[in-house]
Amino acid sequence: MAVHAPITQNPDIRFLGRLLGDVIRAYGGDALFRRIEYIRSASVDRHRGVADADSVDPGLDALSLDDTLAFVRGFMLFSMLANLAEDRQGVAAEPGADVAHAIAALDAQGIGRDQVATLLQHALIAPVLTAHPTEVRRKSMIDHRNHIAELMKLRDLGRTETDGGELVDEAIYRQIALLWQTRPLRRERLYVADEVETALAYLRDIFLPVIPALQARWERALGQRPPSFLKPGSWIGGDRDGNPNVTADSLRLALRRASETVIGHYLDTLHQLGAELSISTELAVVTDDLLALADRSGDMAASRSDEPFRRAITGIYSRLAATYRALAGREPPRPASFAADPYAAPGELRADLVAIAHALAKGGGGALAGGGGLGRLIRAVETFGFHLATLDLRQNADVHERVVAELLQVAGVEADYRALDEAARVALLRRELASSRPLSSPYARYSDETASEMAIVHAAAEAHGRYGPAAITTYLISKAESVSDLLEVHVLLKEAGLYLPGNPPTAAIMVVPLFETIGDLENAPEVMTDWFALPEAAAITTARGYQEVMVGYSDSNKDGGYLTSVWSLHQASRALAPVFARAGAAMQLFHGRGGAVGRGGGSSFAAIRAQPPGTVAGRIRITEQGEVIAAKYGTLESAAANLEAMTSATLLASLEPPQLPEAQYERFAAAMAALSDTAFHAYRDLVYGTDGFRTFFRQLTPIAEIADLKIGSRPASRTQSDRIEDLRAIPWVFSWAQARVMLPGWYGVGHAIAAFPDRALLSEMVEGWPFLRATLANLEMVLAKSDMGIAGHYVALVEDQPRAHAIFDRIRDDWHRTRDGLLAITGQAHLLEKNPALDHSIRLRLPYIEPLNHLQIELLKRHRAGEDDPRIREGIQLSINAIATALRNSG
Repeated sequence: MAVHAPITQNPDIRFLGRLLGDVIRAYGGDALFRRIEYIRSASVDRHRGVADADSVDPGLDALSLDDTLAFVRGFMLFSMLANLAEDRQGVAAEPGADVAHAIAALDAQGIGRDQVATLLQHALIAPVLTAHPTEVRRKSMIDHRNHIAELMKLRDLGRTETDGGELVDEAIYRQIALLWQTRPLRRERLYVADEVETALAYLRDIFLPVIPALQARWERALGQRPPSFLKPGSWIGGDRDGNPNVTADSLRLALRRASETVIGHYLDTLHQLGAELSISTELAVVTDDLLALADRSGDMAASRSDEPFRRAITGIYSRLAATYRALAGREPPRPASFAADPYAAPGELRADLVAIAHALAKGGGGALAGGGGLGRLIRAVETFGFHLATLDLRQNADVHERVVAELLQVAGVEADYRALDEAARVALLRRELASSRPLSSPYARYSDETASEMAIVHAAAEAHGRYGPAAITTYLISKAESVSDLLEVHVLLKEAGLYLPGNPPTAAIMVVPLFETIGDLENAPEVMTDWFALPEAAAITTARGYQEVMVGYSDSNKDGGYLTSVWSLHQASRALAPVFARAGAAMQLFHGRGGAVGRGGGSSFAAIRAQPPGTVAGRIRITEQGEVIAAKYGTLESAAANLEAMTSATLLASLEPPQLPEAQYERFAAAMAALSDTAFHAYRDLVYGTDGFRTFFRQLTPIAEIADLKIGSRPASRTQSDRIEDLRAIPWVFSWAQARVMLPGWYGVGHAIAAFPDRALLSEMVEGWPFLRATLANLEMVLAKSDMGIAGHYVALVEDQPRAHAIFDRIRDDWHRTRDGLLAITGQAHLLEKNPALDHSIRLRLPYIEPLNHLQIELLKRHRAGEDDPRIREGIQLSINAIATALRNSG
């Protein structure tokens, strides 16, 4: 048996854990503290091998329902504090995952800074925030956690008092006490407006200050100023796929609040600059442009007659306040002193700010010109404009088909569009796109669905007029399978003037197919080849210079299993590259990743570097969802580290030469195809080919109870069906994680490794191929977090026990097969042997998760048996919250 290093605790975990214990004793009583401490220490002893590993702690049986709720909260809070401590220690940080290291590594390969700068001239790196419901914690809990993080930074500096005079340790204790008394669960389901405000908090508090600071750092590393290539995006308020709560009003709200937030930030920064730039013409030489800007400000106060910078900023502030009024529909919190016309576009604001910077450059060697608050503000305006984050539109292809069919029918163009084959559809849609005649009529009556979709595109056109074209650049099509799917959206855009016929035609919004299932990924090159063959498609792509394709990790995994999903994504990306090259278009891949490995989670740095050569080329977008947003962007430091990792990986993936010779790649790819095929059939046979599996899954896991959590505005399923095909990928993955099976992240791989005849080749592939190395690293993490012993206890929840045991035995056997195969080809004695930091991190948490699982099982039994005590339901939801917090990337 492999010998593990002891479970270690860093000093922060010991300190915060001790304070949490003091809080529980003070607010819950000594008896509760002793019960919780007994269960905790007994569980730790079992994991250390001191006690029987198969025993279930008898202390759990002694808990009353009230004590159970308190116990679960205690373990949840410990996990939250442990996450904080580890984030502070950089446990999740990856060595070398920063731009300075990337530039040095490229330079060592003969790729100089000028080549990096050339790439960045046309680059786009975009983390895109989505409202996918996997964040179980309330924002209030996250806020208290972040306050503790700030106080811990004071401790690092040796401070004993806060700025307010409170002792630092007492302030931390106070925040933990507030956490203990803060309700962890939401009582009401989130509305889209709630999700908008949550996203705005991250964009305002994290992205607005961090991105300009990073750009300044990268400018120094490069020795020249690159354009603003790192820009955030959002789906929140524009993602309608399966969410009837997102409407044109939601879109308008999201855009208005984002604009209000970013312009408010600019106004605050300008106010600070006005106080700072007290330069007098009696002591400095200034430019004519600055003097003209000052004279136009309306500020003629005698006390500032020799201070043109302040007067110029007063004028800029007045114009920006008028812009705020025009876009937000109300006065800014700090009104302007003078009336002024609003800025028509962010470029006008930038030009005025640059005029100030040029004036500052006149003396002292330009020391005042480039940095400070003014430099950050100029960079912010370039990055965020008046829209803050680009908002994507997304809808399902089936909806577009119904809407276009109704428009054509009501207009008397085609009675039954949906009965047409693909060729006839394409021909009809192209005729419509060539015509300047509108298809819809204000005098006709349409279904609610069609009216809603038409309202969306008209709201998008309105947004372009108000906030600029950067506010909405992309319209994503879920379940895209054909050229007609793309043409249908262009027809809808034409109705709002966002697609204009002509020679050439123009499109103000890029239509992007999302290829999600294994079959869709395989067909993606053919679809895009046919798309580029259309003259109008070629024209709008040429004008734009690039075309985006989105690839979905979640649904491809649910469709074909982990190994086949990642391989299909890799193959689709590789196969698309020559299609784009022939079309003369740059390819921009949008990776729809989730938090859990089964949904594309894991290291973004490793994942980007493992992309096929030629598929990144400086342009990449990646979704950031649910609990991952708080984990990666919860603090300024973690956000900076993660954005650095994303950017450095993009540079390396774009500029480094291929790490595998073509002949070796072909040999590895052939082996990977064989592994994928075996894994695919094993997975499909279990999930879709086993009688009773659907019922087994729904009774073994808390899927029904997860659907009751108030963690998002979107339903758990696209339809009322209970088929796995119709279930969203998020609850599919989330529920398996709760039961500690984590099946979507590994099942089928054991079959594949066991059936492959050449183990030496697999070991060679692991050593020499970043793609497989990243794939197996994520799988290894999932295996380490899963536990077949605990999962076996969930089998008791399934009504058909003989069938349940038969199915579970197959799952358990392949888990062991997968683990043993992985260890054999990676040359390890135990999981995560080569990643001790992650090994210690996971094993630290395991003693705290196991009792939660046992309590969850008992509460599920009572709930499903019909007990209606509200504390049982609350206990189940708390346990889901606590287990997800401890596992970190479970959704």
